[in-house]
Amino acid sequence: MPKIRVLTVDDSALMRQVLAMLLSKDPDIEVVGSAPDPFIAREKIKALNPDVLTLDVEMPKMDGLTFLEKLMRGRPMPVVMVSSLTEAGCQTTLRALELGAVDFINKPKIDLREGMEEIAQDLIDKVKAAACAKVRGTGTGSAKRCLSPSPLSEGGQAPAQKREPVPTSMIKTTDTIIAIGSSTGGTEAVKDVLMALPPNTPPILIAQHMPERFTKTWADHMNTLCRISVKEAEDGDSVLPGHALVAPGSYHMTLVRSGARYSVRINQDPPVNRHRPSVDVMFDSVAQYAGANTIGVILTGMGGDGAKGMLAMKRAGAYTIAQDEASCVVFGMPKEAIKLGGVDKILPLSEIPDAIVAYVCKL
Repeated sequence: MPKIRVLTVDDSALMRQVLAMLLSKDPDIEVVGSAPDPFIAREKIKALNPDVLTLDVEMPKMDGLTFLEKLMRGRPMPVVMVSSLTEAGCQTTLRALELGAVDFINKPKIDLREGMEEIAQDLIDKVKAAACAKVRGTGTGSAKRCLSPSPLSEGGQAPAQKREPVPTSMIKTTDTIIAIGSSTGGTEAVKDVLMALPPNTPPILIAQHMPERFTKTWADHMNTLCRISVKEAEDGDSVLPGHALVAPGSYHMTLVRSGARYSVRINQDPPVNRHRPSVDVMFDSVAQYAGANTIGVILTGMGGDGAKGMLAMKRAGAYTIAQDEASCVVFGMPKEAIKLGGVDKILPLSEIPDAIVAYVCKL
């Protein structure tokens, strides 16, 4: 099987060296070259034809976002961003994911070599996932994950406008809880789902594999786009209709119930499936405390986190949905959930919001 060919782009010679050293530890990966800036990277992409690019956000001559936008317009390819944990770095990284980057890793602030060693396996996993990811350019300056194509209107032309959000009047107040788990490609997939839901949607809990700080920036950004309220969860937050709670990076989030009141607890118990937050941890708690009053959704992501938890939810009487392979960036987590028999319905990403609403309306 051919090795995954990687080109690293970073203005720091030390970072380029560290990335190459860590990636070369995996026998399935070959670092074919490196570049200190986007202009040299452009030429090396043409000459070396890499499978995956690691790209620094902040570089001289041309910043990472500008280069990414140009790259996705002219030669779409899997990109893993290398980002700092600053507030500006978080916002830039989220913008990169919107533009088409598959995933990102954190750039440690102190003692680069030691810090990168700690996330070596994460880096390798994300590069491998990126090599299998579906990425395509739109020709409009951005790349969009491979969502299922929209139905064509009369005359064979795609509709000019996006599908309208579900009308508020369709949903009644219920005790239902919606639990969503995702990983690679999930920042955009979750956003697509939430933006289509009405303001009186039942409470939503979200576990997305993402480091601390990034989850708050992501939640705050979605809150400006969605008709529901979205926030990073805090320990003891009530679970309320029209509100979505995002598990904080580096913390597990679990559902608890006291009488008729649902709330969430946040903890730093050991990682599960090498993740914290873990989708399995959240799904298991939802199965335990909400049982059949639940809709479980597992979206794009590498690995198998969430598969066992989704099976537990289904066994507790929940209605469970998995994103289909064609619309996933990485068909890992949904695939494992389907294999375990924990999924009631397999749908393209574009159809999941309507399926959620239709099920709630039947209750």
